[in-house]
Order: sequence, then structure tokens, then C-alpha cells
Amino acid sequence: MTDHTPQPLAGIRVLELGNYIAAPTAGRLLADFGAEVIKIERPGTGDELRNWRLYKGTTSMLFRTINRNKKSVVLDLRSEAGKEAVKALVAECDVLLENFRPGTLERWGLGPEVLNEINPELVISRISAFGQTGPLSHRPGFAAVAEAFSGFRNLVGDPDRAPVRVGVSIGDSIAGLYAAFGVVMSLYQREATRPEGEKRIALSDRIIDVALHEAMFSMMESLIPDNQAYGIDRERVGGRMEGIAPTNAYLCGDGASIVVAGNGDSIYQRYMEVIGRPDLGIDPGLQTNADRWERRDELDAAIGEWTAARTAAECLEVLDDAGVPAGPIYTAVDIGQDPQYAARNMIQKFDVDTGEETLHNVGFPGIVPVIGEQSLPIQHLGPDLGEHNQEILGGLLALSAEQIAEATATKENVNA
Repeated sequence: MTDHTPQPLAGIRVLELGNYIAAPTAGRLLADFGAEVIKIERPGTGDELRNWRLYKGTTSMLFRTINRNKKSVVLDLRSEAGKEAVKALVAECDVLLENFRPGTLERWGLGPEVLNEINPELVISRISAFGQTGPLSHRPGFAAVAEAFSGFRNLVGDPDRAPVRVGVSIGDSIAGLYAAFGVVMSLYQREATRPEGEKRIALSDRIIDVALHEAMFSMMESLIPDNQAYGIDRERVGGRMEGIAPTNAYLCGDGASIVVAGNGDSIYQRYMEVIGRPDLGIDPGLQTNADRWERRDELDAAIGEWTAARTAAECLEVLDDAGVPAGPIYTAVDIGQDPQYAARNMIQKFDVDTGEETLHNVGFPGIVPVIGEQSLPIQHLGPDLGEHNQEILGGLLALSAEQIAEATATKENVNA
């Protein structure tokens, strides 16, 4: 990384106690922009994400991706030595991230009130299935449950089949985005009030409470007001978008599919000219989105007939020339070869040690959003388990070798 690389969060230190995807996503976002993120992992196995989609070796590419730019420290939070080390780290940090089931930190003696006594300016971001309050707060739940509870899952898939999930952990990722956003807001508030000499921000205002289901619910646009105002109960519509037409995915003659969004009124006219159906373009009964939605099957059939007679590349060239928004449906191979991704440094290459062999020039997704003309460079991939024990425990906390051994051992070994 060069000296002039923007690092807006440089000087912020974050303690990440999270596993899986939600809290680690928040930590990744903060680390991407310069925060020092210290990730605490359990002895032996570490974050369970190390074994998710593990095709070879000891650490998955998923872990390397989501935990990039962080430091890994092993501590057993069930042991007194591990808890004391966490408390010592809290005193040195600006932010704590966690995504345990509500009440877990409290049972460990690490609840917000305890942490606040140690560091009265600490921002605490808590991610859980249903939040820290309310009748369901005690219930466990992964993002799949939250996606269903939010109404999101009910709208994904075809109307004649059971709802499906999208191919990524969207609920966890969006919750992580909100958590990081909440942290930055709280840090900004802390810094903005200091020149005015105001009192420290109350603990309750420094706890960022992110519920997975609420994060997804916030993405549901006008689902609730449409229902309560007009009695509309949205349903699954496959590749379409409720009330908007024509917009869908279409199969081309070469077996590839493309997405075309020709639903704007003026765009629709050009779209119909392109596919050789000017009659549909001037049809009085197809001049508004509401009218076109009622005849969506007719429109999709006409468009599908046109795309089926051409390759995807031919379709896209014609649509682009006519100013009709359209694009290919990319695979991982397509993304890895695309010049647009390359131009903005969105695929960054690293050699990766799997534990069995070194894989060379493996592409990883770049940092978003872009500052300047290209993605900021990734400093390093997700670390090996306990890679930074000595730097953090021995350096930052000045623990002795014996103290480090005690704090990083499993509870069973500590009691032995």
C-alpha cells in the first residue's frame, strides 16, 4: 500500500468478537478503510467460517475474503484469562463488534455496562436475529430465518413454487453494512461533540442494535404501506419486478440469457422498435407501466421470440445501440475476464496458502466504495488463526509468554 492511499478510518481500533458473516462483514468494511480490526477467535478451530466452502486445505476462501485486512488473535472467552485479555483490549479500542445470541456477553461478564466501566467512549455494535429487545430477542436464528421473517423470502422465486433463497448470505451482509454504518455514525457523533465540550455520549446511544430481520425488512421498499393503504399483498413474480414491465431475463439463441429493463415509457417505444414490434409500441393499451404489467405475458413472449433468434452478444449490441438498458448475466468466469472490473481494480490478485499448497494469482473482490478512480488495494487476506497473538497480546497488552499461553489455551487446558 502506498503512502497516499486514502485511509479515512486510520487511528480507529476495533475489537471483533463475531463469527460467521454478519459482524465480520462490519469488521471488513471498517478494516477496508483503515481501521485496525483485531479479530478474536476461539482456540483450535477459530471462526467457523474457516471451514465453510472449504474445498482444500485448512482455511476457506470465504474466510480469507470476509476477514481481509484484519488481525487474528486467539482467546478463550470461557476462561478468566481470556476474559481479562478482552477487557484489556477493550480499554485500547474505539469499537466492539459482536453477533452472539443476546445475553451471551452478559453471561460471560462482558456486558455493555462492564465494558462501559472499562472504556466510557466505546461504541458497541450488536448483531442478532431479532435484536436485543422484544418478545423474540432471546431466540437464535441465522440469516435464512431472518430473511423469511422480514418478508423478503416470500418475494423470491416463481409464483407456482415454494420461495427460494438467493445464492449469497444477503441477510448477514446487509446487517453487516448497517452495523458498520451505525459505528461510523457513532464515531462521528463522538468527534463532533468534543469541540463543544459536551458530556460523553450516553451508553444507550453508543449501542448499535442491528437485528437481521429488520435489516432485511428495511430493504422491502413499500411492502407494508402498499398493503395497509391499498390491501396489496405482493407475490413472487420470478425474474420480473412487481408492477413494472417489461423487465425480465430472456433466453437467447446461443443458450445464454440476458437481462433487459425496458420499462421506462420512452425506452419502451424504442424497445419495441428494436424487436420489430412497433405495433406494441404504439398500442394505446400499453402506454403506462400499469397497462404493460397487465399484459406482461404477451410482452415477454414477443421479446423472448426476438432474443431466441439471436445470440446474447447480438441482442446486447442492438439494444445498446438503441439505448435500451440491458446486460449479460455474468458467471464468475465472466467477471474475472471483464475489462470494467479490471479498470477499477475490482479483482485483486493474491497468492494463497491453503495449508496444503500455494495457489498463485487468485482473484478477490476489491474494496467498495471507490475513493479516487480505482478500488483501494487490499492490504492482506484473512489471517491465519492466531497470526497476530504476539503482536497484540505481547505488544499492545505487554502480556508475558506465560500470560499469553494461559489466555489462548482452551478452557479444558486451563483447568487441567
